[in-house]
Amino acid sequence: MSHKIVLVADPGIDGAFAIALALFDPELEVLGLSASAGNVSAAQATRNVQTLIEQLDPPRWPRLGAAPAVEYDQDGTRMHGANGLGGVEFPCAQLHHMHPGDKILVDLIRQNPKEVTVVVLGPLTVLARALDRDVELAAQLQRIVCMGGAFNEPGNAGPVSEFHFYCDPAAAQQVMRCGAPVTLIPLDLMRKVLFSPTDLLELPAPESRVCQFLRKIVPYAIGASSRHYGIEGFHLKDVLGVAAVALRGAISTRPMAVDVETRGDLTRGMSVVDARIENSPKPNIDVAVGIDVAAVRGYINRILGETP
Repeated sequence: MSHKIVLVADPGIDGAFAIALALFDPELEVLGLSASAGNVSAAQATRNVQTLIEQLDPPRWPRLGAAPAVEYDQDGTRMHGANGLGGVEFPCAQLHHMHPGDKILVDLIRQNPKEVTVVVLGPLTVLARALDRDVELAAQLQRIVCMGGAFNEPGNAGPVSEFHFYCDPAAAQQVMRCGAPVTLIPLDLMRKVLFSPTDLLELPAPESRVCQFLRKIVPYAIGASSRHYGIEGFHLKDVLGVAAVALRGAISTRPMAVDVETRGDLTRGMSVVDARIENSPKPNIDVAVGIDVAAVRGYINRILGETP
Protein backbone atom coordinates (compact mmCIF):
# COMPACT_ATOMS: atom_id res chain seq x y z
CA MET A 1 0.00 0.00 0.00
CA SER A 2 1.48 3.37 -1.02
CA HIS A 3 2.03 6.25 1.38
CA LYS A 4 0.39 9.50 0.33
CA ILE A 5 2.71 12.45 0.85
CA VAL A 6 2.90 16.14 0.08
CA LEU A 7 6.36 17.70 -0.15
CA VAL A 8 7.24 21.26 0.82
CA ALA A 9 10.71 22.16 -0.43
CA ASP A 10 13.17 24.99 -1.04
CA PRO A 11 15.23 23.14 -3.66
CA GLY A 12 18.36 22.93 -3.11
CA ILE A 13 20.68 20.24 -4.39
CA ASP A 14 19.96 17.79 -1.58
CA GLY A 15 16.30 18.74 -1.96
CA ALA A 16 16.48 17.72 -5.62
CA PHE A 17 17.80 14.29 -4.60
CA ALA A 18 15.01 13.90 -2.02
CA ILE A 19 12.30 14.94 -4.46
CA ALA A 20 13.63 12.56 -7.12
CA LEU A 21 13.56 9.66 -4.67
CA ALA A 22 10.00 10.44 -3.59
CA LEU A 23 8.74 10.79 -7.16
CA PHE A 24 10.19 7.46 -8.29
CA ASP A 25 9.62 5.36 -5.19
CA PRO A 26 6.71 3.09 -6.15
CA GLU A 27 5.65 2.92 -2.51
CA LEU A 28 5.14 6.68 -2.29
CA GLU A 29 2.32 8.63 -3.90
CA VAL A 30 3.43 12.26 -4.14
CA LEU A 31 0.16 14.19 -4.30
CA GLY A 32 1.68 17.65 -4.21
CA LEU A 33 4.94 19.58 -4.29
CA SER A 34 4.86 23.06 -2.81
CA ALA A 35 7.70 25.53 -3.08
CA SER A 36 9.15 27.49 -0.19
CA ALA A 37 11.76 30.20 0.08
CA GLY A 38 14.84 29.15 2.02
CA ASN A 39 17.89 28.03 0.12
CA VAL A 40 16.70 30.33 -2.66
CA SER A 41 14.15 33.12 -3.03
CA ALA A 42 10.43 32.39 -3.22
CA ALA A 43 10.32 33.07 -6.96
CA GLN A 44 13.35 30.85 -7.61
CA ALA A 45 11.95 28.07 -5.43
CA THR A 46 8.71 28.13 -7.43
CA ARG A 47 10.68 27.94 -10.65
CA ASN A 48 12.84 25.13 -9.24
CA VAL A 49 9.93 22.84 -8.39
CA GLN A 50 8.64 23.29 -11.93
CA THR A 51 12.11 22.63 -13.34
CA LEU A 52 12.50 19.46 -11.30
CA ILE A 53 9.19 18.03 -12.45
CA GLU A 54 9.91 18.85 -16.08
CA GLN A 55 13.45 17.50 -16.00
CA LEU A 56 12.70 14.36 -13.99
CA ASP A 57 9.37 13.68 -15.74
CA PRO A 58 7.97 11.26 -13.15
CA PRO A 59 5.25 8.76 -14.07
CA ARG A 60 2.70 10.82 -12.11
CA TRP A 61 3.03 14.59 -11.89
CA PRO A 62 2.04 16.07 -8.52
CA ARG A 63 0.09 19.26 -8.07
CA LEU A 64 2.48 22.19 -7.76
CA GLY A 65 2.17 25.07 -5.33
CA ALA A 66 3.85 28.47 -5.49
CA ALA A 67 6.00 29.75 -2.63
CA PRO A 68 4.61 32.64 -0.58
CA ALA A 69 6.47 35.89 -1.24
CA VAL A 70 8.52 36.01 1.94
CA GLU A 71 12.16 36.95 2.40
CA TYR A 72 14.44 35.48 5.05
CA ASP A 73 17.64 37.10 6.28
CA GLN A 74 19.66 33.96 5.54
CA ASP A 75 21.44 33.08 2.30
CA GLY A 76 21.50 29.39 1.37
CA THR A 77 22.83 29.88 -2.13
CA ARG A 78 26.48 29.53 -1.14
CA MET A 79 25.97 25.77 -0.82
CA HIS A 80 23.63 25.36 -3.78
CA GLY A 81 24.54 28.04 -6.34
CA ALA A 82 22.71 31.21 -7.25
CA ASN A 83 19.71 29.31 -8.64
CA GLY A 84 19.76 26.51 -6.08
CA LEU A 85 20.54 23.89 -8.72
CA GLY A 86 24.30 24.20 -8.83
CA GLY A 87 24.21 27.21 -11.13
CA VAL A 88 23.10 25.01 -14.04
CA GLU A 89 20.34 26.59 -16.11
CA PHE A 90 17.54 24.36 -17.34
CA PRO A 91 14.65 25.28 -19.63
CA CYS A 92 11.39 25.66 -17.76
CA ALA A 93 7.90 26.34 -19.09
CA GLN A 94 6.50 28.73 -16.51
CA LEU A 95 3.06 27.81 -15.23
CA HIS A 96 0.63 30.70 -14.95
CA HIS A 97 -1.69 31.31 -12.02
CA MET A 98 -0.20 28.64 -9.77
CA HIS A 99 -2.13 28.21 -6.55
CA PRO A 100 -0.33 29.17 -3.33
CA GLY A 101 1.44 26.26 -1.67
CA ASP A 102 -0.60 26.56 1.52
CA LYS A 103 -3.84 26.24 -0.45
CA ILE A 104 -2.52 23.14 -2.21
CA LEU A 105 -1.75 21.59 1.19
CA VAL A 106 -5.24 22.31 2.52
CA ASP A 107 -6.94 20.98 -0.61
CA LEU A 108 -4.98 17.73 -0.75
CA ILE A 109 -5.27 17.00 2.96
CA ARG A 110 -9.01 17.70 2.92
CA GLN A 111 -9.41 15.38 -0.07
CA ASN A 112 -7.50 12.62 1.75
CA PRO A 113 -8.31 13.00 5.46
CA LYS A 114 -6.04 11.12 7.87
CA GLU A 115 -4.05 9.71 4.95
CA VAL A 116 -1.47 12.38 4.08
CA THR A 117 1.99 12.86 5.52
CA VAL A 118 3.42 16.32 4.89
CA VAL A 119 7.19 16.20 4.47
CA VAL A 120 8.75 19.64 4.95
CA LEU A 121 12.27 19.93 3.55
CA GLY A 122 12.57 23.68 4.13
CA PRO A 123 11.33 26.40 6.50
CA LEU A 124 7.89 25.77 7.99
CA THR A 125 6.21 28.93 6.70
CA VAL A 126 4.02 27.22 4.09
CA LEU A 127 2.72 24.61 6.52
CA ALA A 128 2.07 27.24 9.20
CA ARG A 129 0.03 29.26 6.69
CA ALA A 130 -1.95 26.15 5.80
CA LEU A 131 -2.72 25.64 9.49
CA ASP A 132 -3.89 29.27 9.65
CA ARG A 133 -6.01 28.83 6.54
CA ASP A 134 -7.82 25.80 8.00
CA VAL A 135 -7.87 25.67 11.79
CA GLU A 136 -8.96 22.01 11.75
CA LEU A 137 -6.20 20.89 9.41
CA ALA A 138 -3.89 19.43 12.06
CA ALA A 139 -6.55 16.88 13.02
CA GLN A 140 -6.80 15.76 9.36
CA LEU A 141 -3.11 14.96 8.98
CA GLN A 142 -1.64 11.52 9.30
CA ARG A 143 1.78 12.91 10.21
CA ILE A 144 4.21 15.77 9.68
CA VAL A 145 7.87 15.03 8.99
CA CYS A 146 10.15 18.04 9.09
CA MET A 147 13.84 18.72 8.81
CA GLY A 148 14.79 21.17 11.50
CA GLY A 149 16.26 21.97 14.86
CA ALA A 150 19.53 21.10 16.54
CA PHE A 151 20.01 19.59 19.97
CA ASN A 152 23.52 18.32 20.63
CA GLU A 153 25.12 19.89 17.55
CA PRO A 154 26.17 23.49 16.86
CA GLY A 155 23.73 25.35 14.66
CA ASN A 156 24.31 26.16 11.02
CA ALA A 157 22.48 29.51 11.05
CA GLY A 158 23.34 30.67 14.56
CA PRO A 159 25.25 29.31 17.55
CA VAL A 160 22.38 26.97 18.50
CA SER A 161 19.98 27.38 15.57
CA GLU A 162 19.38 25.21 12.53
CA PHE A 163 18.73 27.00 9.22
CA HIS A 164 15.06 26.08 8.69
CA PHE A 165 14.02 26.99 12.23
CA TYR A 166 16.07 30.19 12.13
CA CYS A 167 14.42 31.38 8.90
CA ASP A 168 10.93 31.38 10.43
CA PRO A 169 11.02 30.50 14.13
CA ALA A 170 7.39 31.54 14.69
CA ALA A 171 6.24 29.07 12.04
CA ALA A 172 8.43 26.34 13.52
CA GLN A 173 6.95 27.00 16.95
CA GLN A 174 3.42 26.91 15.55
CA VAL A 175 3.99 23.53 13.89
CA MET A 176 5.61 22.07 17.01
CA ARG A 177 2.55 23.13 19.00
CA CYS A 178 -0.14 22.25 16.41
CA GLY A 179 -1.14 18.90 17.95
CA ALA A 180 -0.60 16.75 14.86
CA PRO A 181 1.84 13.82 15.06
CA VAL A 182 5.26 15.28 14.21
CA THR A 183 8.54 13.56 13.46
CA LEU A 184 11.43 16.00 13.71
CA ILE A 185 14.77 15.18 12.06
CA PRO A 186 17.36 17.50 13.59
CA LEU A 187 20.74 18.65 12.36
CA ASP A 188 22.29 16.02 14.62
CA LEU A 189 21.13 13.33 12.18
CA MET A 190 21.36 15.38 9.00
CA ARG A 191 25.13 15.59 9.43
CA LYS A 192 25.43 11.81 9.39
CA VAL A 193 24.48 11.41 5.71
CA LEU A 194 27.75 12.48 4.12
CA PHE A 195 28.32 11.12 0.63
CA SER A 196 31.74 11.10 -1.03
CA PRO A 197 32.35 12.75 -4.41
CA THR A 198 32.56 9.27 -5.94
CA ASP A 199 29.17 8.31 -4.48
CA LEU A 200 27.61 11.47 -5.87
CA LEU A 201 29.22 11.46 -9.30
CA GLU A 202 28.91 7.75 -10.02
CA LEU A 203 25.19 7.25 -9.53
CA PRO A 204 23.73 3.75 -10.02
CA ALA A 205 21.99 4.34 -13.36
CA PRO A 206 24.31 6.68 -15.29
CA GLU A 207 22.23 6.53 -18.48
CA SER A 208 18.92 7.43 -16.83
CA ARG A 209 17.67 11.00 -17.28
CA VAL A 210 17.18 11.28 -13.50
CA CYS A 211 20.76 10.38 -12.65
CA GLN A 212 22.08 12.53 -15.49
CA PHE A 213 20.17 15.51 -14.10
CA LEU A 214 21.46 14.96 -10.56
CA ARG A 215 24.97 14.45 -11.90
CA LYS A 216 24.84 17.91 -13.49
CA ILE A 217 23.91 19.78 -10.32
CA VAL A 218 25.96 18.00 -7.67
CA PRO A 219 29.51 19.20 -8.56
CA TYR A 220 28.72 22.65 -7.18
CA ALA A 221 27.73 21.16 -3.81
CA ILE A 222 30.92 19.11 -3.62
CA GLY A 223 33.01 22.22 -4.27
CA ALA A 224 31.01 24.33 -1.81
CA SER A 225 31.43 21.76 0.98
CA SER A 226 35.17 21.76 0.40
CA ARG A 227 35.45 25.57 0.26
CA HIS A 228 33.29 26.40 3.25
CA TYR A 229 33.73 23.42 5.57
CA GLY A 230 36.80 21.54 4.40
CA ILE A 231 34.60 18.47 3.86
CA GLU A 232 35.18 16.00 1.06
CA GLY A 233 31.70 15.21 -0.21
CA PHE A 234 28.23 16.57 0.49
CA HIS A 235 25.48 15.95 3.04
CA LEU A 236 22.23 14.75 1.42
CA LYS A 237 20.28 16.07 4.40
CA ASP A 238 16.82 16.34 2.85
CA VAL A 239 16.89 12.69 1.80
CA LEU A 240 16.20 11.81 5.44
CA GLY A 241 12.77 13.45 5.23
CA VAL A 242 11.74 11.01 2.50
CA ALA A 243 13.53 8.09 4.16
CA ALA A 244 11.55 8.71 7.37
CA VAL A 245 8.40 7.78 5.44
CA ALA A 246 9.79 5.16 3.06
CA LEU A 247 12.09 3.42 5.57
CA ARG A 248 10.30 3.69 8.87
CA GLY A 249 12.63 1.22 10.57
CA ALA A 250 15.79 3.04 9.47
CA ILE A 251 15.18 6.07 11.69
CA SER A 252 14.56 5.64 15.41
CA THR A 253 12.74 8.31 17.40
CA ARG A 254 12.13 9.31 20.99
CA PRO A 255 9.10 11.28 22.26
CA MET A 256 10.16 14.64 23.67
CA ALA A 257 8.64 17.93 24.77
CA VAL A 258 9.98 20.34 22.14
CA ASP A 259 9.45 24.05 21.62
CA VAL A 260 11.18 26.76 19.60
CA GLU A 261 12.69 30.04 20.79
CA THR A 262 11.41 32.85 18.59
CA ARG A 263 13.58 35.70 19.88
CA GLY A 264 17.07 36.44 21.08
CA ASP A 265 20.21 37.69 19.38
CA LEU A 266 21.92 34.35 19.95
CA THR A 267 19.01 31.94 20.42
CA ARG A 268 16.46 32.80 17.72
CA GLY A 269 15.28 29.54 16.19
CA MET A 270 16.76 27.41 18.96
CA SER A 271 14.99 24.08 19.48
CA VAL A 272 14.42 23.52 23.19
CA VAL A 273 13.71 20.18 24.88
CA ASP A 274 12.05 20.34 28.28
CA ALA A 275 13.57 17.32 30.01
CA ARG A 276 12.70 18.27 33.59
CA ILE A 277 11.66 15.38 35.77
CA GLU A 278 9.03 17.46 37.56
CA ASN A 279 6.47 19.73 35.90
CA SER A 280 7.66 18.95 32.39
CA PRO A 281 5.02 19.13 29.65
CA LYS A 282 3.76 16.06 27.86
CA PRO A 283 5.96 14.99 24.91
CA ASN A 284 4.62 16.49 21.68
CA ILE A 285 7.30 15.52 19.11
CA ASP A 286 8.95 12.30 18.00
CA VAL A 287 12.57 13.40 17.66
CA ALA A 288 14.82 11.29 15.43
CA VAL A 289 17.76 10.13 17.51
CA GLY A 290 19.26 7.29 15.44
CA ILE A 291 19.71 6.38 11.81
CA ASP A 292 20.72 3.31 9.85
CA VAL A 293 22.97 5.08 7.35
CA ALA A 294 23.60 1.87 5.39
CA ALA A 295 19.85 1.40 4.89
CA VAL A 296 19.50 4.98 3.64
CA ARG A 297 22.39 4.51 1.23
CA GLY A 298 20.85 1.27 0.00
CA TYR A 299 17.51 3.01 -0.50
CA ILE A 300 19.07 5.77 -2.60
CA ASN A 301 20.92 3.29 -4.79
CA ARG A 302 17.85 1.09 -5.21
CA ILE A 303 15.46 3.87 -6.22
CA LEU A 304 17.90 5.78 -8.43
CA GLY A 305 19.04 2.51 -9.98
CA GLU A 306 15.51 1.89 -11.23
CA THR A 307 14.84 5.37 -12.67
CA PRO A 308 14.28 5.85 -16.42
